[in-house]
Amino acid sequence: MFAPKLKPGDEIRIVSPATSMSILTNEAKLHAKTTLEQLGFRVTIAEHAEELNEFQSSSIESRVSDLHSAFFDPDVKAILTTLGGFNSNQLLRYLDYEKIKQNPKILCGYSDITALANAIYQKTGLVTYSGPHFSTFAMKKGLEYIKDYFLACCASDEAFEILPSQEWSDDQWFLDQENRHFHPHSGPIVIQDGYAEGTLIGGNLCTLNLLQGTEYFPETDNTILLIEDDYMSDANMFDRDLQSLIHLPSFSNVKGILIGRFQKASNVSIDHVKAIIGTKKELSGLPVVANINAGHTSPIATFPIGGTCRLEAVSGTSRIWIDKH
Repeated sequence: MFAPKLKPGDEIRIVSPATSMSILTNEAKLHAKTTLEQLGFRVTIAEHAEELNEFQSSSIESRVSDLHSAFFDPDVKAILTTLGGFNSNQLLRYLDYEKIKQNPKILCGYSDITALANAIYQKTGLVTYSGPHFSTFAMKKGLEYIKDYFLACCASDEAFEILPSQEWSDDQWFLDQENRHFHPHSGPIVIQDGYAEGTLIGGNLCTLNLLQGTEYFPETDNTILLIEDDYMSDANMFDRDLQSLIHLPSFSNVKGILIGRFQKASNVSIDHVKAIIGTKKELSGLPVVANINAGHTSPIATFPIGGTCRLEAVSGTSRIWIDKH
């Protein structure tokens, strides 16, 4: 099930299902709001988005209330999350999935929002989106690629190819917007050749694994798995988190794997990724492509969780198409 695409003048509601908006500077909030308005949208802030507790979040009740209000308000056409964090999975048991299904909206965010996005897709069939947060739009440099793919995925029905960016960054841009450090991007790296077409699921790997064994883990029939992790995941963590997914009985239905670019602080190199994939006989014959624009470096593309993806990896080159989103 696809929510209606965004049109000029549509309202986007900002919610904080994990980290509170109150940790953002006033300058960042204003810049993100202005950027979205320049794209033609109206921005409203959820009632409890700035509530703050000792976990830099807010109560379950407040976060659920804000999500429900955003989904059930007929004027709201899309929901952007403020930031990631650690506790979106606290909300899953309290959401009214039947009513969300009756009021389909675009929901976009990444990192910890992986739990929310995949659970809503699994429980309702509503396609959700792994893509920029509200806070991402506060970025002053290096934002064009992010905006282009957000609009391609959330404001258009046309199929599109996810092309590599010309450069990438892993700096803490929110601390110093002027002195950014960008690096040439060599593009996606083919780990294993092959062709696959299927339903895209996944997002942040360690967050997705929180859903294992629950009613919220997405079906894996004919799927392409998107996985990425942040600086806290080193090579050993990535290896065992991936192995945990592979041990699922339903993993045999996965048709291909996309791996997001690792942050420098993780010390996970492409050689590490190749070695880890090479140890997993269960992945034999599956196309595997790494170093794509997904995850905790910038820029990132927007991916539809529940949409249709085609992956072609042949002779060291790869192409990724998003057909239905």
